[in-house]
Amino acid sequence: MSARAVRSSVSYQAGQSAEMRVATDYERRGFSIAHRRWRGAGGEIDLIARNADGLVFIEVKKSSSFDAAAARINRRQMNRICASAAQFLEHEPDGQLTNVRFDAALVDASGAVQIIENAFGEA
Repeated sequence: MSARAVRSSVSYQAGQSAEMRVATDYERRGFSIAHRRWRGAGGEIDLIARNADGLVFIEVKKSSSFDAAAARINRRQMNRICASAAQFLEHEPDGQLTNVRFDAALVDASGAVQIIENAFGEA
């Protein structure tokens, strides 16, 4: 296996681990995880959580620090996630009127999780 393939595999596993930590955090707060890595026309949504109040579309970012993780989310990516979320909502009973928010879940090198609710300012 090449060094590049090893780095890619390690990054993939780190991302999976970060998503699992974040999913567990949301479940502890009373959400159910409706989907993991849901792919729409705009791109992939890492996690979609549901509770009685509605849906939360969650972008998970892992880096050495919370600031570094937050810096990895850009407007173009937010737009793609919002486009995929709109597609997802087509199959919800209330459609585009479903109560939603977009959270950023940041994971640092120690595995600590920081949630920024309504991080995209779209809700």
